[in-house]
Amino acid sequence: VLHNACRQNITWQQAGLRPVTVSINISGIQLSHQDLQAVVADSLKDSGLAPSYLEVELTETSLLEEQDQAIETLNKLKALGVEIALDDFGTGYSSLSYLKRLPISHLKIDRAFVRDLHTDPNDAAIVAAIIAMAHTLGLRVTAEGVEHQLQVDFLRKRKCDVVQGFLFSKPVAASEIARQLHKVQQHNADY
Repeated sequence: VLHNACRQNITWQQAGLRPVTVSINISGIQLSHQDLQAVVADSLKDSGLAPSYLEVELTETSLLEEQDQAIETLNKLKALGVEIALDDFGTGYSSLSYLKRLPISHLKIDRAFVRDLHTDPNDAAIVAAIIAMAHTLGLRVTAEGVEHQLQVDFLRKRKCDVVQGFLFSKPVAASEIARQLHKVQQHNADY
């Protein structure tokens, strides 16, 4: 998957599309492998993808065992220039010490909090607090599971960096992503 994602990203760039970051989920088992850094480095080298266009995502639960090894591996990936995202934030153990110890650059708020933020004041407060805390720590924030314009309005008002969800698109094939990226670039060029 990693090799294919890197190659696909380069294919889009060679087709004239502006570079985008592609995210790959990393499991706890993969994170514990000593050779993960080498596998990532090989994928980047073989594809020609700049490391800044690759982001690895891990969940809090993937860090439960072998935390020191996981942090060492993530530091090696960060040293390659790869971005690190903490996915599904708020649903695991949510230890704030992770935010201090991990070399992450991106926090992804779990859809469980986003789903009802426009109707549940507690979810709204949690999401607003996560965004504010993450920005104070210099982290980018993505809200997952956005399905309603009211959610977008709330998140935009709180300066959430990225929103993703079915409101924008269901999962699509690589060829459809290329078409959508081309459409967005053409729209932006017209302005």
